[in-house]
Amino acid sequence: MANHPGITMRRIAIALFVSMLAGSLLSVPLRASADVSVGVSVAVSPPPLPYYPQPFCPGPGYIWTPGYWAYDSDEYYWVPGTWVFAPRVGFLWTPGYWGWNAGFYVWHPGYWGPHVGFYGGIVYGFGYTGIGYAGGYWRGNDFYYNRSITNVNVNYVHNTYNQAVVADANVSRVSYNGGTGGIAARPTPQEESYAREQHVAATANQMKHEQTAMNSPGQRFSANKGKPAVAATVKPGKLNAPDAVRRNEAMDRYEYKPVMHRQAGPRDYAPRQPQPHPRNEGKRHPPRR
Repeated sequence: MANHPGITMRRIAIALFVSMLAGSLLSVPLRASADVSVGVSVAVSPPPLPYYPQPFCPGPGYIWTPGYWAYDSDEYYWVPGTWVFAPRVGFLWTPGYWGWNAGFYVWHPGYWGPHVGFYGGIVYGFGYTGIGYAGGYWRGNDFYYNRSITNVNVNYVHNTYNQAVVADANVSRVSYNGGTGGIAARPTPQEESYAREQHVAATANQMKHEQTAMNSPGQRFSANKGKPAVAATVKPGKLNAPDAVRRNEAMDRYEYKPVMHRQAGPRDYAPRQPQPHPRNEGKRHPPRR
Protein backbone atom coordinates (compact mmCIF):
# COMPACT_ATOMS: atom_id res chain seq x y z
CA MET A 1 0.00 0.00 0.00
CA ALA A 2 1.46 3.40 -0.98
CA ASN A 3 2.18 5.95 1.73
CA HIS A 4 -0.02 9.03 1.87
CA PRO A 5 1.98 12.17 0.88
CA GLY A 6 1.16 13.84 4.22
CA ILE A 7 2.38 10.83 6.20
CA THR A 8 5.57 10.67 4.14
CA MET A 9 6.33 14.35 4.78
CA ARG A 10 5.75 13.93 8.51
CA ARG A 11 8.13 10.97 8.59
CA ILE A 12 10.78 12.99 6.78
CA ALA A 13 10.32 15.89 9.18
CA ILE A 14 10.61 13.58 12.21
CA ALA A 15 13.73 11.95 10.79
CA LEU A 16 15.34 15.34 10.20
CA PHE A 17 14.46 16.49 13.72
CA VAL A 18 15.93 13.37 15.33
CA SER A 19 19.08 13.74 13.24
CA MET A 20 19.51 17.39 14.21
CA LEU A 21 18.86 16.64 17.89
CA ALA A 22 21.42 13.83 17.93
CA GLY A 23 23.97 16.08 16.25
CA SER A 24 23.40 18.87 18.75
CA LEU A 25 23.79 16.49 21.69
CA LEU A 26 27.04 15.14 20.29
CA SER A 27 28.36 18.68 19.91
CA VAL A 28 27.80 19.61 23.58
CA PRO A 29 31.06 19.34 25.56
CA LEU A 30 30.90 17.14 28.63
CA ARG A 31 32.24 18.62 31.86
CA ALA A 32 31.86 18.21 35.58
CA SER A 33 29.17 20.84 35.96
CA ALA A 34 25.85 20.72 37.75
CA ASP A 35 24.41 24.00 36.42
CA VAL A 36 22.40 22.21 33.73
CA SER A 37 18.78 21.38 34.44
CA VAL A 38 17.94 17.72 34.86
CA GLY A 39 14.75 18.27 32.87
CA VAL A 40 12.17 18.37 35.69
CA SER A 41 9.45 20.74 34.49
CA VAL A 42 6.09 21.53 36.08
CA ALA A 43 3.12 23.57 34.89
CA VAL A 44 2.20 24.80 38.40
CA SER A 45 4.40 27.25 40.30
CA PRO A 46 6.08 26.05 43.53
CA PRO A 47 4.67 27.24 46.88
CA PRO A 48 6.22 30.14 48.81
CA LEU A 49 9.20 29.41 51.03
CA PRO A 50 8.12 28.63 54.61
CA TYR A 51 9.50 30.49 57.61
CA TYR A 52 11.65 28.39 59.93
CA PRO A 53 14.57 28.77 62.35
CA GLN A 54 17.99 27.39 61.51
CA PRO A 55 19.26 24.50 63.66
CA PHE A 56 22.73 24.60 65.21
CA CYS A 57 25.69 23.85 63.00
CA PRO A 58 26.89 20.38 64.06
CA GLY A 59 30.62 21.11 63.73
CA PRO A 60 33.44 22.67 61.70
CA GLY A 61 33.38 22.24 57.95
CA TYR A 62 29.61 22.02 57.57
CA ILE A 63 27.90 24.35 55.08
CA TRP A 64 24.25 25.35 55.31
CA THR A 65 22.14 24.14 52.37
CA PRO A 66 18.71 25.81 52.43
CA GLY A 67 15.42 23.96 52.12
CA TYR A 68 13.51 23.92 48.83
CA TRP A 69 10.37 22.63 47.18
CA ALA A 70 11.04 19.55 45.04
CA TYR A 71 8.57 17.75 42.80
CA ASP A 72 7.80 14.13 42.10
CA SER A 73 5.15 12.68 39.80
CA ASP A 74 2.16 14.61 41.09
CA GLU A 75 3.00 17.30 43.68
CA TYR A 76 5.57 19.42 45.46
CA TYR A 77 7.24 18.33 48.68
CA TRP A 78 9.55 20.21 51.02
CA VAL A 79 13.18 19.13 51.31
CA PRO A 80 14.36 20.43 54.71
CA GLY A 81 17.30 22.77 54.99
CA THR A 82 20.29 20.99 56.48
CA TRP A 83 23.99 21.26 57.28
CA VAL A 84 26.19 19.34 54.85
CA PHE A 85 29.87 18.55 55.24
CA ALA A 86 31.60 20.25 52.31
CA PRO A 87 32.92 17.69 49.80
CA ARG A 88 36.09 19.68 49.24
CA VAL A 89 38.00 22.47 50.97
CA GLY A 90 37.12 25.82 49.44
CA PHE A 91 33.83 24.67 47.92
CA LEU A 92 30.55 26.46 48.58
CA TRP A 93 26.97 25.47 47.82
CA THR A 94 24.94 27.15 45.09
CA PRO A 95 21.28 26.32 45.84
CA GLY A 96 19.01 24.98 43.13
CA TYR A 97 16.02 27.00 41.98
CA TRP A 98 12.86 26.87 39.88
CA GLY A 99 12.89 29.03 36.75
CA TRP A 100 10.10 29.86 34.30
CA ASN A 101 10.87 28.73 30.76
CA ALA A 102 8.58 28.26 27.74
CA GLY A 103 5.42 27.79 29.78
CA PHE A 104 6.86 25.57 32.50
CA TYR A 105 8.71 25.85 35.80
CA VAL A 106 12.04 24.09 35.30
CA TRP A 107 14.27 22.91 38.14
CA HIS A 108 17.93 23.97 38.02
CA PRO A 109 19.79 21.74 40.50
CA GLY A 110 22.29 23.07 43.00
CA TYR A 111 26.00 22.33 42.94
CA TRP A 112 29.27 22.69 44.84
CA GLY A 113 32.00 24.96 43.52
CA PRO A 114 34.65 27.52 44.48
CA HIS A 115 32.12 30.36 44.21
CA VAL A 116 28.38 30.73 44.73
CA GLY A 117 26.73 31.12 41.34
CA PHE A 118 23.30 32.24 40.22
CA TYR A 119 20.35 30.73 42.08
CA GLY A 120 17.51 32.72 40.62
CA GLY A 121 17.67 35.61 43.07
CA ILE A 122 15.70 33.47 45.53
CA VAL A 123 16.07 34.70 49.11
CA TYR A 124 16.53 31.39 50.92
CA GLY A 125 17.72 33.12 54.08
CA PHE A 126 20.53 32.42 56.55
CA GLY A 127 23.15 34.01 54.31
CA TYR A 128 21.56 33.23 50.94
CA THR A 129 20.29 36.72 50.18
CA GLY A 130 19.53 36.14 46.52
CA ILE A 131 23.10 36.97 45.49
CA GLY A 132 26.10 35.07 46.81
CA TYR A 133 26.43 33.78 50.35
CA ALA A 134 27.03 35.94 53.41
CA GLY A 135 27.02 33.19 56.02
CA GLY A 136 30.77 32.58 55.98
CA TYR A 137 33.89 32.07 53.90
CA TRP A 138 36.88 29.79 53.54
CA ARG A 139 40.27 30.83 54.84
CA GLY A 140 42.86 28.24 54.00
CA ASN A 141 41.57 24.85 55.13
CA ASP A 142 39.05 26.31 57.58
CA PHE A 143 35.57 27.71 57.13
CA TYR A 144 34.64 30.81 59.15
CA TYR A 145 31.01 31.33 60.16
CA ASN A 146 29.23 34.67 60.42
CA ARG A 147 27.42 34.41 63.74
CA SER A 148 25.19 37.36 62.86
CA ILE A 149 23.15 35.26 60.43
CA THR A 150 24.11 31.64 61.06
CA ASN A 151 23.31 29.54 64.10
CA VAL A 152 26.61 28.20 65.42
CA ASN A 153 27.53 27.03 68.89
CA VAL A 154 30.97 28.37 69.81
CA ASN A 155 31.48 25.37 72.08
CA TYR A 156 31.72 23.24 68.94
CA VAL A 157 32.70 25.75 66.25
CA HIS A 158 35.55 28.15 67.00
CA ASN A 159 36.13 29.75 63.58
CA THR A 160 33.61 32.55 63.83
CA TYR A 161 33.23 36.28 63.32
CA ASN A 162 30.45 38.87 63.51
CA GLN A 163 29.55 41.01 60.53
CA ALA A 164 27.05 43.82 61.04
CA VAL A 165 24.04 43.30 58.77
CA VAL A 166 21.01 45.26 57.68
CA ALA A 167 17.70 43.42 57.70
CA ASP A 168 15.27 43.75 54.81
CA ALA A 169 11.74 43.80 56.22
CA ASN A 170 10.15 43.44 52.77
CA VAL A 171 11.95 40.29 51.73
CA SER A 172 10.15 38.05 49.27
CA ARG A 173 9.18 34.45 50.02
CA VAL A 174 8.72 33.69 46.30
CA SER A 175 10.47 30.41 45.46
CA TYR A 176 10.85 30.72 41.67
CA ASN A 177 12.47 32.94 39.06
CA GLY A 178 10.61 34.49 36.11
CA GLY A 179 7.02 34.08 35.01
CA THR A 180 4.03 35.73 36.67
CA GLY A 181 4.93 36.83 40.18
CA GLY A 182 8.44 35.34 40.03
CA ILE A 183 11.74 36.92 40.97
CA ALA A 184 13.02 39.03 38.05
CA ALA A 185 16.74 38.52 38.77
CA ARG A 186 19.17 37.65 35.98
CA PRO A 187 22.74 36.35 36.38
CA THR A 188 25.48 38.93 36.53
CA PRO A 189 28.58 38.58 34.32
CA GLN A 190 30.45 37.38 37.40
CA GLU A 191 27.83 34.73 38.14
CA GLU A 192 27.97 33.62 34.52
CA SER A 193 31.71 33.15 34.85
CA TYR A 194 31.16 31.09 38.01
CA ALA A 195 28.84 28.81 36.02
CA ARG A 196 31.79 27.84 33.82
CA GLU A 197 33.94 26.71 36.75
CA GLN A 198 34.42 23.12 37.81
CA HIS A 199 31.43 21.93 39.81
CA VAL A 200 30.53 18.97 41.97
CA ALA A 201 26.94 17.73 42.06
CA ALA A 202 24.99 17.21 45.26
CA THR A 203 26.59 14.61 47.52
CA ALA A 204 25.16 11.14 48.12
CA ASN A 205 23.96 12.30 51.54
CA GLN A 206 22.11 15.22 49.95
CA MET A 207 20.41 12.94 47.44
CA LYS A 208 19.40 10.54 50.22
CA HIS A 209 18.08 13.53 52.16
CA GLU A 210 15.82 14.46 49.26
CA GLN A 211 14.59 10.88 48.88
CA THR A 212 13.78 10.71 52.59
CA ALA A 213 11.75 13.90 52.30
CA MET A 214 9.91 12.58 49.23
CA ASN A 215 8.87 9.47 51.16
CA SER A 216 7.65 11.44 54.19
CA PRO A 217 3.90 12.25 53.94
CA GLY A 218 4.19 15.33 56.15
CA GLN A 219 6.55 16.98 53.67
CA ARG A 220 4.01 16.96 50.82
CA PHE A 221 2.15 20.15 50.05
CA SER A 222 -1.21 18.35 49.94
CA ALA A 223 -0.69 17.45 53.60
CA ASN A 224 1.12 20.51 54.97
CA LYS A 225 -0.38 23.35 52.88
CA GLY A 226 2.97 25.07 52.73
CA LYS A 227 4.03 24.47 56.33
CA PRO A 228 6.01 21.21 56.28
CA ALA A 229 6.14 18.80 59.19
CA VAL A 230 9.94 19.08 59.25
CA ALA A 231 11.42 22.34 58.00
CA ALA A 232 15.11 21.74 58.73
CA THR A 233 17.51 19.17 60.13
CA VAL A 234 20.94 19.25 61.70
CA LYS A 235 22.26 16.59 59.31
CA PRO A 236 21.01 15.13 56.02
CA GLY A 237 18.27 12.52 56.21
CA LYS A 238 17.65 12.95 59.95
CA LEU A 239 14.01 14.01 59.72
CA ASN A 240 13.09 11.90 62.74
CA ALA A 241 15.93 13.15 64.93
CA PRO A 242 14.92 14.97 68.14
CA ASP A 243 16.84 18.08 67.06
CA ALA A 244 14.99 18.42 63.74
CA VAL A 245 13.04 21.68 63.32
CA ARG A 246 9.38 20.68 63.31
CA ARG A 247 6.21 22.57 62.60
CA ASN A 248 4.62 24.14 65.64
CA GLU A 249 2.88 27.35 66.65
CA ALA A 250 6.18 29.10 67.21
CA MET A 251 7.26 28.25 63.65
CA ASP A 252 3.98 29.56 62.25
CA ARG A 253 4.73 32.93 63.85
CA TYR A 254 8.46 32.86 63.13
CA GLU A 255 9.88 35.24 60.57
CA TYR A 256 13.57 34.97 59.78
CA LYS A 257 15.33 38.17 58.84
CA PRO A 258 17.55 37.59 55.83
CA VAL A 259 20.02 40.32 55.06
CA MET A 260 21.17 42.07 51.95
CA HIS A 261 24.81 43.06 51.90
CA ARG A 262 27.96 42.35 50.00
CA GLN A 263 29.76 39.03 49.98
CA ALA A 264 31.91 38.28 53.00
CA GLY A 265 35.63 38.28 52.41
CA PRO A 266 38.81 37.67 54.38
CA ARG A 267 39.84 41.34 54.23
CA ASP A 268 36.69 42.46 55.99
CA TYR A 269 37.16 40.63 59.25
CA ALA A 270 39.67 39.67 61.87
CA PRO A 271 38.39 36.19 62.83
CA ARG A 272 39.76 34.11 65.63
CA GLN A 273 42.58 31.78 64.79
CA PRO A 274 41.54 28.17 64.12
CA GLN A 275 41.53 25.98 67.21
CA PRO A 276 41.56 22.19 67.21
CA HIS A 277 38.37 20.65 68.47
CA PRO A 278 37.67 17.00 69.29
CA ARG A 279 34.22 17.03 67.69
CA ASN A 280 35.29 16.71 64.09
CA GLU A 281 33.69 13.27 63.66
CA GLY A 282 36.98 11.89 62.40
CA LYS A 283 36.47 13.57 59.01
CA ARG A 284 39.19 15.20 56.97
CA HIS A 285 38.78 17.20 53.82
CA PRO A 286 40.67 16.06 50.72
CA PRO A 287 43.46 18.38 49.60
CA ARG A 288 42.34 21.55 47.93
CA ARG A 289 42.84 21.47 44.18
